[in-house]
Amino acid sequence: MLVIVKSGPDTPEGRRGAGLAGDMAAAVVLLQNGVYFMQGSKLADAGFSGKTYLLEDDRVLRGLSKDTEKANIEYIDYDGLVDLISESDKVMGMF
Repeated sequence: MLVIVKSGPDTPEGRRGAGLAGDMAAAVVLLQNGVYFMQGSKLADAGFSGKTYLLEDDRVLRGLSKDTEKANIEYIDYDGLVDLISESDKVMGMF
């Protein structure tokens, strides 16, 4: 399962999406303002610790640096996002 989160960690929608992904042991895709979840422990604070995909273009547009310390984050482009969605058995979002 894949959960797509486009809202930031400062919103109820963003926290709900990340928490839902954690509860369901799903992977999460962070795009738009959702990329701010990569800062610090914001994903863990929302109840998520699984596999994370982050849209690289949205990270760059928001001026965030790449965090190479977090092994569970995979940076993807739009083609990678389409592949993930088409290969997943279920997709939930956009939170």
